[in-house]
Amino acid sequence: MTSTADTPSGHDQLRAQLAVMATEEYRPELADIDSMSTLDIARLMNGEDAIVTKAVETQLPRIATAIDAIAKRMARGGRLIYAGAGTAGRLGVLDASECPPTFNTDPSQVVGLIAGGPSAMVEAVEGAEDSEEFARQDLDQLVLSADDIVVGISASGRTPYAVEAVRYARTGGALTVGLSCNPDSALAAAAEHGIEVVVGPEVITGSTRLKAGTAQKLVLNMLSTITMVRIGKTYGNLMVDLRASNEKLRARSHRIVELATEASDDAIEQALAATDGEVKNAILSLLGSVDGPTAARLLEDAHGHLRKALEAAAA
Repeated sequence: MTSTADTPSGHDQLRAQLAVMATEEYRPELADIDSMSTLDIARLMNGEDAIVTKAVETQLPRIATAIDAIAKRMARGGRLIYAGAGTAGRLGVLDASECPPTFNTDPSQVVGLIAGGPSAMVEAVEGAEDSEEFARQDLDQLVLSADDIVVGISASGRTPYAVEAVRYARTGGALTVGLSCNPDSALAAAAEHGIEVVVGPEVITGSTRLKAGTAQKLVLNMLSTITMVRIGKTYGNLMVDLRASNEKLRARSHRIVELATEASDDAIEQALAATDGEVKNAILSLLGSVDGPTAARLLEDAHGHLRKALEAAAA
């Protein structure tokens, strides 16, 4: 596919856009970085990373507003869908892939789309990020509903794939969020909720997997984690909806039930066995003095919120 960026006028326009972007700015004071000691470069990068949390802090009200809107739709059965290219796309796929083992979500509940498809996770797919058509095709395959949420991710805030994903999703009634690292970005303008974490130019000019990538990871952590807290996937700060798919997670399941209930090892193992290893159900069984089937029913009635289920058990 040929994009406008492949034509001379499109190329010139893109160069002009990049020239004024904070994430692409050249830093002449670092022109001798390759002559610095390894320790000095490490100190420099560490100092630069300290900028990121402060930049994220400026966007916390917007992040919180977006999360409340996301949680409301996910509580109705909507899906959280990330869409990005390159590093931004990989970060979205990473965040999505960590939700099932952490919060016991169905793999279809949080989805990561990367321009160029799964192979783009490990190697560049030529022209994929410039394709608006790819964005529409990827979203069409998911059959979007008005309860879904699409989060476009792009450090520059201009990546055609991410911008079109948000624009296209919005025309279908989906909730949209645009996450970028430049002010006044096309991505933020296209979305209902624009989040712009301006971290400034990188140590290596244009290498937005550095500060910009870190900023995006921090925001994605908040979007998914706090949303899961809001829809009842935690009890306090315990991951009561985790999926015990290996020995480490089975040990963690036991510990979480122990922390929540202070029950004996034998009681915990019995509760986990009676609830098919579901941590949340086991906790409710122990604290609410109910059997496994009753715990499951109470949680279903409480839409998965353990505190509400415990209140119902005590009533």
